[in-house]
Amino acid sequence: MLLLSVAAGFLLTVVWSAVFVDRTIGGNIARTLLGHDPEAPISGVVAGIVFAFTSGLAGTFTACNIAAFATVAPLLDTVGSRWGRAAQALKPLGPLSLGMVTVSALYGVLVGFVGTSMPQFSEAQSVPGVLSGRSVQSMVAFGVVGLSMLYLGLSALGFVRDPFARLRRRFPHAQTLFMGVLIGGFLIGRPYPLFRQLFRDAAQSGNPLYGAAAFTLQSVGNIAIMAVVFVALSAVAGARVQRWMAKPGRAAVLTAVALIVAGAFTFLYWDVRLLARREIIPWYPIAPWAA
Repeated sequence: MLLLSVAAGFLLTVVWSAVFVDRTIGGNIARTLLGHDPEAPISGVVAGIVFAFTSGLAGTFTACNIAAFATVAPLLDTVGSRWGRAAQALKPLGPLSLGMVTVSALYGVLVGFVGTSMPQFSEAQSVPGVLSGRSVQSMVAFGVVGLSMLYLGLSALGFVRDPFARLRRRFPHAQTLFMGVLIGGFLIGRPYPLFRQLFRDAAQSGNPLYGAAAFTLQSVGNIAIMAVVFVALSAVAGARVQRWMAKPGRAAVLTAVALIVAGAFTFLYWDVRLLARREIIPWYPIAPWAA
């Protein structure tokens, strides 16, 4: 199970096309919702707020956000005996959102204060054989997220100690809160073009409140589709999925597979594959359409 999950995450990095997902899918979604070219300059705070949520929604399936869907599996085991009701399904989304919003808002405040001097602000082109500050920031941020998900997946299978075992007795949603923190952390290294456009606008504004609001809405947009999928799954497939999950070990396996696939993909894509794209390591297998 472990090897198959890691292999699935690795294969996803091989076939993943950032151009198709970021520009064809994300760009068209943003263009449709905004009604204009999403790369046009952001004109004012209100436009920035609208752009923040829209670009977050458009970036749902980007490589820097797709791992958020792995958080659905751990949530399924927390809904309890009434999980067929949509209102009950919303409860675990609270801690997830709290962790995500806290990190996003704090990062937005930081960007509002000092963003123009941060690596993400740079528009410098990548140079073969060199890691820019922007690339290093992405590697560190997504490396931490990916390895954290891998560790949580291994703990669900019992290979390593569960870091939330004791804390969960007093705070049942501690791991869900932490998963929200990881989702919020996506913004710290995110190179998605529309997010970097929002980042530069928030940085140049010098307004930490605007930065906090914009980044919070960006993250909310990132998980909006995931949340709808989770609530719909709970409402439509409730009793049937609950019975399937009730069998000992199934919930842990589903959680582990989701986290390991997402963790392996995130780490390999943003750390190992990135080194190959910068020609720092000699080779990484990439499908022709993803090159």
